[in-house]
Amino acid sequence: MEKPGVSNLLALFATFTGMDLPAAEAHFEGKGYGHLKTEVAEAVIAELEPLQAKYAKLQNDSAYLRKIVTEGAEKARIRASATLADVYHRVGLDA
Repeated sequence: MEKPGVSNLLALFATFTGMDLPAAEAHFEGKGYGHLKTEVAEAVIAELEPLQAKYAKLQNDSAYLRKIVTEGAEKARIRASATLADVYHRVGLDA
């Protein structure tokens, strides 16, 4: 393919549909640029819809989000404490 824009759209279409590039090129043989753009958009939307639905569900579950943040903070606190203890020991500041 000689046009970079078309090549990029074909690569996106192939990626989001699971086709290989030659099959994607064959699929659009004889079709216009507008058709390619429309099908690429549809393929991307179809792939992203489940992620958008999961994101919306998580955004509406504030209790779950608070739980995840709290658990993450505790894990970070434990790891940071161990790291600081190691640093203090190495620089001779441990008691």
